[in-house]
Amino acid sequence: MLCVPSTSGTGSELTFSSVITDSKNKYKMTVKNAFTAPKTAICDPVLTLTVPPSITAATGLDALTHAVEAFTATCSGPISDAVALYAVELISQNLVSAFENGSDLEARSRMLMGSMLAGIAFSHSDVASVHCIAESLGGMYDLPHGVCNAIFLPYMMEYNMSHCGQKYARLARAMGIEPDIGRDGALAAVNAVKQLAKDVKLPSFASLNVDPADYAEIASFSAKNISTGSNPRPMTGQDYMKILKMALE
Repeated sequence: MLCVPSTSGTGSELTFSSVITDSKNKYKMTVKNAFTAPKTAICDPVLTLTVPPSITAATGLDALTHAVEAFTATCSGPISDAVALYAVELISQNLVSAFENGSDLEARSRMLMGSMLAGIAFSHSDVASVHCIAESLGGMYDLPHGVCNAIFLPYMMEYNMSHCGQKYARLARAMGIEPDIGRDGALAAVNAVKQLAKDVKLPSFASLNVDPADYAEIASFSAKNISTGSNPRPMTGQDYMKILKMALE
């Protein structure tokens, strides 16, 4: 199997993970197996030059989510940490340029490399609760996965700060910020991600028209996701309800 990505987002060309939707039960699940891993990946940034700005934004923040969650997951290690940090650096410092000027080949090249590295990072670690919510929303509403990840990343980071503040401060440095350690450093990372989402005109959660009556089921599906245990802060269905409400407000 040979894979050629046309977006800088999923890292699928380098991973052994596949996501399948049970359309009857409106539930997304992940299948991981070496047989789904490509033997060869051809990654050419020229193929991303025609990606529209909105897709550039969503897939770029999807890749950033992969790197952030891989770095802070409970199963992270030295290899995933190192790769994730470089992915964060590349993505955070080039996404706006790629969004504003799609023909910027240098920015596109760095975004594609960041996406690839983020895929390697979570393959050596895991994703976490941002993905759990995104997959639940995708299963129930067939919403774009990258958009959902992008919307919920800053809110989940804010919720997780008390459990991985030092790591978030390290992420801030990778994004070109020199914060203080502790809560101020973690908050700098959260605010940087929020600003990045604004800079690339990410839609709001409210604009997705998710029925609040479905929040309990979305939260339940999220809590059952196999990656919930990898989140740095323990998560229950009630915690996911809080995140949904945070994003709505």
